[in-house]
Amino acid sequence: MRDGLVIFALLVVQVFCAVFFVSDILLGVIGLQTEPISWQTRELLEIGAALGLVLGAALGAVALRRSLRLRRKVEGQLRLASGAFMEIMEERFSEWGLTPSEKDVALFAIKGLSTQEIAALRATSEGTVKAQTNAIYRKAGVSGRPQLLSLFIEDLMGEGLLVETP
Repeated sequence: MRDGLVIFALLVVQVFCAVFFVSDILLGVIGLQTEPISWQTRELLEIGAALGLVLGAALGAVALRRSLRLRRKVEGQLRLASGAFMEIMEERFSEWGLTPSEKDVALFAIKGLSTQEIAALRATSEGTVKAQTNAIYRKAGVSGRPQLLSLFIEDLMGEGLLVETP
């Protein structure tokens, strides 16, 4: 929240500074006369506006660097969770004593493929896939695909791999 306010404040300062420079140029091009101010005051305004733009650019670079660092951290955590998910699946498949064919079907089912899609990928009948999924559910002690998937999600949550956002 605090970072958002700082970034918003910098944006407002940069917009104000940019408006100052652009309006000065446009007024000169159009030929509109403004009430003259002393050259010292004008120089101070230009220096302030330039400093505002430079400060905004520098702090924008800092915010970008922080954002990229956070992105790398989250991607690392996602890779860790993905690797952990595969490890947990292999562990569970072994515990349940799944055959290689059942492991394939279980993996496809967890990925969300339909019975028809699994049958087509494995070049087998839908009846065979249904029999294998029933065997998987029985060995895992669940009644269907959502419960099967929830077993793995619970394992991941127990590992503390959920990403906390600041």
